[in-house]
Parts: sequence; structure tokens; C-alpha cells
Amino acid sequence: MLRPANPPRRELSELASRFAREIRGDVNGVAVSGITLATADLRAGEAFVAIQGVNRHGAEFAVTAAEKGAVAIITDDAGAAIAEPAGLPVLIVDDPRGVLGALSAWVYGTGGDDPLPLLFATTGTNGKTSVSHLLEGILDQIGVVTGLSSTAERHIAGEVIVSRLTTPEASEMHALLALMRERDVEAVAVEVSAQALSRHRVDGILFDVAGFTNLSHDHLDDYADMEEYFEAKLPLFRPDRARRGVVCLDSPSGAIVVERAEIPVVTVGTPSIAADPDAAALADWVVRIDEERAAGTTFTMTGPAGSLTTTVPVIGPHMAANAALAIVMLLEGGYGWERIVTALERDGGIRAFLPGRTQLISGEHGPAVFVDFGHSPDAFEKTLAAVRRVTPGKVLMLFGADGDRDASKRYDMARTAVEGSDILVITDHHPRFEDPDSIRATLVAGARQARPDAEIHESSPPEKAIVEAIGLVGEGDAILWAGPGHQDYRDIRGVRTPYSARELARRALKAAGWDVPDSRWPVPYADED
Repeated sequence: MLRPANPPRRELSELASRFAREIRGDVNGVAVSGITLATADLRAGEAFVAIQGVNRHGAEFAVTAAEKGAVAIITDDAGAAIAEPAGLPVLIVDDPRGVLGALSAWVYGTGGDDPLPLLFATTGTNGKTSVSHLLEGILDQIGVVTGLSSTAERHIAGEVIVSRLTTPEASEMHALLALMRERDVEAVAVEVSAQALSRHRVDGILFDVAGFTNLSHDHLDDYADMEEYFEAKLPLFRPDRARRGVVCLDSPSGAIVVERAEIPVVTVGTPSIAADPDAAALADWVVRIDEERAAGTTFTMTGPAGSLTTTVPVIGPHMAANAALAIVMLLEGGYGWERIVTALERDGGIRAFLPGRTQLISGEHGPAVFVDFGHSPDAFEKTLAAVRRVTPGKVLMLFGADGDRDASKRYDMARTAVEGSDILVITDHHPRFEDPDSIRATLVAGARQARPDAEIHESSPPEKAIVEAIGLVGEGDAILWAGPGHQDYRDIRGVRTPYSARELARRALKAAGWDVPDSRWPVPYADED
């Protein structure tokens, strides 16, 4: 957990009077310098918030928290009794997780009335990470000191930290914002998942601009159905969460967000890929796709401020739509149109690195190999179509499915993959505690049902699968390896095993005799230099 170097010191007595329903112990004369949910990350002087977990109550770790220098325990009635042996003041609240955002905002001084960097939030099923990194890239081009919190990474004025959650817990999020403010960050791009809103991870934060990408089948392991999943995202477009909104109309859900938003909203549409081209054409900002190449996608966006033709450095019309969404979010955040246009024209397009988002691994010769983070049917469909348009030869799809996650989408993933490719190779992803053989069997069955005549291969583990995949293609062909993206591990029975699809693809290409560019990422294997 990242924290400001000089955290504020708040009086525990004042914290108690503001938030606690009941106080046990002496809170007078005690200073609080931070908030945390994890004893493993606790620093002396902080308050430990103990919540009920799936299997254990956090209050069971109260003694450990005291030994590490915690000054108080904040918990519920059940936790208060458990935490008593720690000998610390106990502040009782009805819902510790529900109050965590407000607590953290007060401790770190990051509430909506406090001076903070300009805050941009992006939600939706697909494209959140891409929009967040595009926001940061364009901000950097116009000379702004930036911060970022995405599925892939956290950035603070140039420092890069690998992410653990798409959106950090509220205590970590507010500490991160306080650190960014301390380092003179001017603007921050934050990826906000539905789970982040449901689980109070962005409570206490007022975003300047909220963006919506799309909604498609995903996360039904967390939500009862698509309606509940969609409803979880809508609170971001209320005045207690954001000041302004920018909504993409390319999926049907965009129009519903506009209708139900309680804040001023501007719309963006890409008629050539929209579910309803006519509705997208009536958006405030309309995007036209001009050219698609393996190195990027050129597009023109036209709206109230003028017209801009530029290039986003990844393939696919959906990536052009993401870039346009990012640009309009910046406009709504107060950055001038001419300032943005001048920077993009000067640099020959958008300069942003999108880790594991349709990332081209291969060189000038041999099969083009793309590694992507997409793990939903909609993401497969869009990315396969984009790869197809820039590939003169065959398209091979390589993918696996998450274990212990939304199993209801596996058939549609397999169907979309086999319908959009010439060759399909099914392998493993994160099996977690599921049987990987069973996951692959489900995917193979779904693919064969959709296309009985298709060329379908099953290969495990992924280290073997990518070698076999490259052996099935040649010059002018392409491989899309979907799922692993930027990740540097596989979750196998609860153990994060070091692993990089990008590096595995590079090695397999080299072994097959193809030249590849120098690696832009560290090799994560512990047994190598």
C-alpha cells in the first residue's frame, strides 16, 4: 500500500466523535496517521479496520495489529468482542467497510471538498484500462504531471507500481491520492469497476469526469444477472460521485446511462461499430475510422469544438472509440481543444503504452502475434475482427478461461473465438482451484458445437500451446493470444506462478527462427537472470 511520505496526523478522539457509534477505551491524546484493512501492510500510528471476511473476521488479527503499532481498532459489534485482547481503543460502527471511504477521506484529507488533482474515472465492461492509459498518455503529451490507477499498473508522477486490484480498497485509494497530491500530480486517471462501486472502494471520492465505455456479458460470478451488474455501475453518474460524464453510445447500455445519469453528460459514438449506428451518428462527438494497420488505427472525431484526425497506437475501431472517449473526457475536465490538437499533431498521434491491450509482440517478418487482456465474448469478437482486417493470411486464436469465475460466459467465449478465427487453440489460463482439463473440455465442446468443421486444437500448458500455435502459421498470418495480457503470473491452486505470455510468445517466435523486437518488460521467471 502506497502512502504519503508526510501523512496528516488526526486526533483519534475527533475520528471517534465523527464516525463511531460506541467507543471502548481511551481515545484522548492519540494521533492517527493512516487507515488500513491489512495487518501485513500496517504501519505504526495507523488505525486497523477489521471487517467480516468470507471465512474469518478481521478482528481476529487485532493482537497482531497492536503488536505492529496500531493505535485503534475500528470494527462492528461482533468484531469488538474479538478485538478486546488487543488492549487498544475499539471504535464500533455498524458497517466498517461501508464507512471505510469516509474514514479514509477524513484521515487523508481527500474528500470532495479538499484540494486534489483533477480526477477522471472510467467504467464499463471492456476498455476501462485502455481509456485510463490513453488519458494518461495524452495528458503527458500536453505536459501534465499524471497519476494512474488501472488493472495493470499504478503510476505516480512517472513511478510505476504493479496493481493488485482493478480498483484499490478505499483506504489504499485515498492514501494513493494523498501521495499523488504530495508529489504535485495534476490529473489522475482511475479505472473503476462495478465491484469497486458495490464494495465501497471509491467511496468518499468526487470525480471531476466519469466515462462509460460499454456493457457486455461478464462478472456474473459477482452479480445475479446482467441487470444487477449494470445497476452496479450507474451510481458513478450521480452528483455525489462525479461532476460530469462522457458516455459512449456504441453499446445499447450507453443510451440508458445517458437517460439515468443525474449529472451533465456528453456523448461519443462510432457508427461503423455501434449496435445502433443511427443513434451513434447523433452523438455529440462522432468518430469515423479512416485506416487500420497493425501498428495503429487512424480516426477522425468531429464535435462541438472542431474536427481532429489522429492515430491510436493499437489496432481496432473499438480502440479508436476508446481514444475519442478519452479526448472528450479531457475536454470536459477543462483541458483546451487547441492544446490537445496541437500536441497530437506535433507527435504524429497519441503516444500511449497500453500494456497487454492488443500488444504486438512480433517483428516485421513472420506471423503477427498479438497478446491481449480481453476475456469476454464481446472483447473476443471486437479484437478478432480488428486482427482479421489487418491480416492478409490466416488468423489463429489462442485462449483459455478463468477458473472459479463466471462460467456462464465460457460457451459464448468459445463460440465467438471459433467463429472469428481460422484456427483455434484452446489452452489454460488461471485454473485457480478448478480442474483445468474440465475447463478446456467445456471450451472445446462449445467451439465444436458452434463450428463442427473448424480446425480446433487443445494444448496444455500455455508454454507448449504457444509453440504449437506458431508452428501452425507462417508469414502473413496472425495469432491473437487473448486473456493473459499484461499479467505476470498464473493462479494455480491459489499460488501465483511467475508467467508472462508476452515473453513466452517472444521465445516461441525466436525458437521458430523469426526475429522479434527487444523486450519492453522484465522476464518474470525466478529461475533466470
